[in-house]
Amino acid sequence: MFKKLFYNLVKRYRHSTVPRWIMLFVDIVLFATTFALAELFSWRFGGQITAKSVLINLAVCACVTLTFFYVFKTYRSIIRHMGLNDIFRVIVACVFMALTCGVLNYVNNRLLIVPTKSNLLPSYRLVVMLYSMLALLMLLSRFAILYIYNQYFKRRRREVNVVIYGAGAAGVIANNALKQDTHIEYKVLAFIDDDASKVSQQLDSVPVKRARDVLNKKFVESKNISQIIIAIPTIRLTHKQAITNRALDLGLTVKAVPHISLWMDGAFTASQIQDIKIEDLLEREPIKIDNINVIREVVDKTVMVTGAAGSIGSEICRQLLQYKPKQIIMVDQAESPMYDLQFELRNNEPYKKYVDSMVFVIANVKDHARMEEIFETYRPNLVYHAAAYKHVPFMEENPYEAIYVNVFGTKNVADLAIKYEAEKFVMISTDKAVNPTNVMGATKRMAEIYIQSRSTDQTHFVTTRFGNVLGSNGSVIPLFRKQLAAGGPLTVTHKDIIRYFMTIPEACNLVLEAGAMGEGGDIFVFDMGKPVKIYDLATKMIQLSGLKGIEIKEIGLRPGEKLYEELLATKENNIPTYHPKILRAEVRKYPIEDIDREYGELQDIMYTLDDRQIVAKMKSIVPEFISNNSIYCELDKKQ
Repeated sequence: MFKKLFYNLVKRYRHSTVPRWIMLFVDIVLFATTFALAELFSWRFGGQITAKSVLINLAVCACVTLTFFYVFKTYRSIIRHMGLNDIFRVIVACVFMALTCGVLNYVNNRLLIVPTKSNLLPSYRLVVMLYSMLALLMLLSRFAILYIYNQYFKRRRREVNVVIYGAGAAGVIANNALKQDTHIEYKVLAFIDDDASKVSQQLDSVPVKRARDVLNKKFVESKNISQIIIAIPTIRLTHKQAITNRALDLGLTVKAVPHISLWMDGAFTASQIQDIKIEDLLEREPIKIDNINVIREVVDKTVMVTGAAGSIGSEICRQLLQYKPKQIIMVDQAESPMYDLQFELRNNEPYKKYVDSMVFVIANVKDHARMEEIFETYRPNLVYHAAAYKHVPFMEENPYEAIYVNVFGTKNVADLAIKYEAEKFVMISTDKAVNPTNVMGATKRMAEIYIQSRSTDQTHFVTTRFGNVLGSNGSVIPLFRKQLAAGGPLTVTHKDIIRYFMTIPEACNLVLEAGAMGEGGDIFVFDMGKPVKIYDLATKMIQLSGLKGIEIKEIGLRPGEKLYEELLATKENNIPTYHPKILRAEVRKYPIEDIDREYGELQDIMYTLDDRQIVAKMKSIVPEFISNNSIYCELDKKQ
């Protein structure tokens, strides 16, 4: 019966805190106990005690004690979350009580308010014994309550054994934050540090070890480690990637402490420890650009960005705003993404301070009349053309629409840039335009050919060509994330397929820099780093997710897809520029008369709505366009 009653109490008061009045009552009882013990010890060691002296001593000490209980609020602590500050507050309160009683005794001895021989005020010996015992018992009572809570009242949490990489300030903060987590009971079994002077020491009774002593199969399995937390906010990117790859190979979940600037309200909690993302493993060291060139190009100019609501276009807008253009005209035909961009830029730092320079326009680049109205109204000095269809399989099935947007939409904007005397036109192209094997890539190559031929002394045309960008709307990474959320499988088209990747901010940085250096008719290609196998990418994403039993399924190449992308065609060479990440491609140039004739014929064929005729004409304009895994492969055989 008693056991049942006890567990009912545990269940009822599991989430309750000890009321303040109970803690105050306990502290008063402890004071009374320690006072009686102190008087007893004082008498035992030769002190003279009378009823009068005991009552006066009790009255004085009680007044002093209650006063400092109130001043230091010792009874207000939530015991289950007791920390060093709470312990320190109890000790300091007792010290002040002892000092106050001592001062009262000293003042009395000097002024003889009460005869000193009467022992009517607390003696120094009594005061020291009283408040030393009181501090000890108050702390012991709190530890006892904490023990009972942890043993019987605290909800049993899932236990996770972790190691923390970094035995510095961030490591200590992460360790303290883990202790406060209410959902998971983290057990930190080791700190790892590269500083030899810290190795073999301890932090919070946890040993500091070298990486090789912890990140090995024997240690991980013997200690049942399941997670590693990287607690070095300023860690070099290559070092972070090396740690992560090693931890993933050992089957560990990898998390990281964000930079202090990202901590909420300057405080840090376990919930702010971030999962390592696949972008962190593919990311490269930040690219430095010459801001002076871009500032000179953009400041106090009217700039137009087409495809402004897309992943690349929106980042170009964000970066351009910080160079203080006179106006930035953001054009896109997608209503909902445009609304999201408008809301972000108007309401978030650091962009909202430029709200007066923002113009948001809904329009389609293939609508010549609408685009001319926009050019006539705003007369942009610079045009960044990011509007395009990008999904290879969709465009393979819809060549008519691909050509109208990617080719004739580009033609509309380029012709209007010349008509309204824009200084520069920068087009965002793709590595799929090189030796294209699909309709989408061929349309981008045709757009490159057109604008390359259009440079004038007044309007300079520049093309930037790069591969996949992490997290963009057309990237494989969002697809993998959706498949992981659904429990798999992850689908890859071919086990050997490779792609180049860079981050969206990195790509847009280079677009702005290349645009500033371009002098007309240039095609710039970006250093994309090392290619990545998509199959390996899928494997890493499964490891990072911590999910078990997720399959990777090979489904075959999609129409128009090729195993690897190129940044240069077979007959192209590249020339270095002053920026190590930007190369200038030497490409074949077409006579403007031939281009006008060919594109005019293509536009006539478009009216037939015959996909085969349309694609056949594309292949005659771009001879290197050889279809792959597509219904249009037959057209190549007839040539």
